[in-house]
Amino acid sequence: MKKSIYDIAVIGAGIIGLATAMQLTNKFPSLKIVVLDKENVTAEHQTGHNSGVIHAGIYYKPGSAKASFCYTGNKELRKFCDENDVPYKMCGKLVIAVNEHEIPLLEELHKRGTANGVEGLQIIGKDELREKEPNAAGLKAIWSPNTGIIDYKKVTESYAGLFKKNGGDLILNSKVKSLTRKNKNIILETENKTIKSKHIINCAGLHADRIARLMGHDAGIRIVPFRGEYYSISKARGKLINGLIYPVPDPAMPFLGVHFTTRIDGTVEAGPNAVLAFAREGYSKFSFNLPDAFNTLAFPGFWKMSAKHWKTGLAEQYRSINKNSFLKSLQYLVPDIKMSDLTEPGAGVRAQAVDKSGNLLQDFSIIEANSAIHVLSAPSPGATSSLTIGKHIVDLARKNFEL
Repeated sequence: MKKSIYDIAVIGAGIIGLATAMQLTNKFPSLKIVVLDKENVTAEHQTGHNSGVIHAGIYYKPGSAKASFCYTGNKELRKFCDENDVPYKMCGKLVIAVNEHEIPLLEELHKRGTANGVEGLQIIGKDELREKEPNAAGLKAIWSPNTGIIDYKKVTESYAGLFKKNGGDLILNSKVKSLTRKNKNIILETENKTIKSKHIINCAGLHADRIARLMGHDAGIRIVPFRGEYYSISKARGKLINGLIYPVPDPAMPFLGVHFTTRIDGTVEAGPNAVLAFAREGYSKFSFNLPDAFNTLAFPGFWKMSAKHWKTGLAEQYRSINKNSFLKSLQYLVPDIKMSDLTEPGAGVRAQAVDKSGNLLQDFSIIEANSAIHVLSAPSPGATSSLTIGKHIVDLARKNFEL
């Protein structure tokens, strides 16, 4: 039975929203908590289009929230899965330097991962690289044994099941249209019902900045959607890949480059790129949403970002429309990959937060304001870190909401 007034309403039934809600009901079992989502299922967007990697914490700036949350989140996620029968596999990962000029970047990345406490991290030479991935190119590589694969939709479903078991309400098909304050409550008007809550936790992902602005809070951050396009590798040729093969990334960008991912079901995906999308839920090249496009193009930070990274942006657009260019990026890592191996194209959309100065936010951004907590940016490794982020939000709620 749905409650008339809730203590906390969580907006967004992705992995962060449900990890937070589950842990709120664990910590405060007497509270009335609801999770709202506009879709008819959980984990429909970023979570459901995730590549399914359990990250170890190699890439992130030491001392950042991403670094500390990923390190802890990796362990907490595996413990949760062990206790709740969610399958995963620690297959390990290679980050490969294909030529000499990438080796200093690889070594710097190894130092960063070591500073972040990533366990078992080592630089290996060509011979050991070939033992692990016989078909990969490369001179040296980082081997990360604490990287794994998982289905984050199943993780989210497990969070949702425990949340409901603890007495929480999950209400789907309920897009939040407005948020207004009345006395000590917040009135949430959805497409089909009105809900009252004392507090709000905004985990709306691709729409998190909009929900924050509905509550009168503008942190100067705008979500700029980037579509990540990928191909499946045909089943017969998927045997060329044993695990996870990544390039050395551009340290100035939050994206990891086109790579190979073996999924938990045994299939292999290649990608993604990172292409500006003109719809926040734009999963095809031709997706267009006028309000979404206007939100991006009217934001001064977008143009400043574009001025800084226009060369990279054009290269990504070219790779999107030219399959041969995409193929060459893959052959850089695995030379034997052929055009005929690329099947079943797909895509996800990343909620990339950009500030007014045109900076791509490289860290998580969680803001407290007026009986609300807004998760404005929690991209990769957000899924890996979901339980740790949820615990952090619960701690903020305990203090900010005086629970």
